[in-house]
Amino acid sequence: MSALLNSPAPQPDATSDADNITRIAGRFNLRSMGIYLVVLGMALCAALFVPGFATAGNIVNIFQRSVALGLVSIGQTFVIIGGSLDLSVATAISTIGVVSAIMMDNKTENMAVAVGAALLMGIAIGLVNGLIITRLKINAFIATLGTSLILQGILFSGFDNYAGKVPREFQSVAYGDLLGIPLGVYILMAVLIGAWVILRFTPFGYHLFAVGGNRETARLSGVRTDRVIILAHILSGLGAALAAIILIARLRSGGPRIGIGYDLDSIGAVVVGGSLLSGGRGSVFGTLAGVLVVSILANVFNFLNVSAFAQDVLRGVVLIVVVAVYSYRARR
Repeated sequence: MSALLNSPAPQPDATSDADNITRIAGRFNLRSMGIYLVVLGMALCAALFVPGFATAGNIVNIFQRSVALGLVSIGQTFVIIGGSLDLSVATAISTIGVVSAIMMDNKTENMAVAVGAALLMGIAIGLVNGLIITRLKINAFIATLGTSLILQGILFSGFDNYAGKVPREFQSVAYGDLLGIPLGVYILMAVLIGAWVILRFTPFGYHLFAVGGNRETARLSGVRTDRVIILAHILSGLGAALAAIILIARLRSGGPRIGIGYDLDSIGAVVVGGSLLSGGRGSVFGTLAGVLVVSILANVFNFLNVSAFAQDVLRGVVLIVVVAVYSYRARR
């Protein structure tokens, strides 16, 4: 009996797990291709029926406006795949943006320090979220909402309008281009590829899918589930920090409201891209497609002068329809 109790827990077959992950990745590559067909269809319809949509300037504008949402959504993808959630990203963006802009103080020599501070703040916020969830055993929805409210209270107690000033040279991050492609798009693509490599080829990526699929089974298989969740939230915090950097470069200052809406928009983009809110399944390439869906819709609504209230209604309808289609396909 003692020998049985002291024997090591059975470990999963590494080859079998790799094959399963490969099959899951293949299925989600197909799903990502499907959502890109939706993106292409939306773009074609808009080009045919919305005057001015198909101009080069407007296409560049769509990609520029997609960068910040894309960065925060990639971070959100990690936590959702892990079966968690991050509602603090919107307030984190605003807080990091204000602090970074104040640190820059319109001086080029302060840019590197301010960017470094922004990234460290993103890591710190993600770490706090992860520790609250794993150590205090608080539901991710409540934990990250609480963090968001704390940050919001601190932020609005000291600021009610734009604060700080970003040097004009720093605006090239948002508005500069290389070979006609905005620099922000290169940043987004670099982060996207890095995230894909992490999810597809690293032990952390395998463990994240396992934890999202069934946390208890992953724990019994030897996965340090708490560390996986904490790291996923740190990556989400980094995504929010990068989005804040892009936004203050675009606005030339920080503000307590610059992040409003990015929490729900990022979750919507991840879900539209094919990830399951219950965890265990997802793709950063699908998330990028979801971001393009959100950006194209917003762009078309602006061309058609649709009111902000009607835009919220229509985006909600699109989200419900897409998730309903995924649910139907899953049942089939």
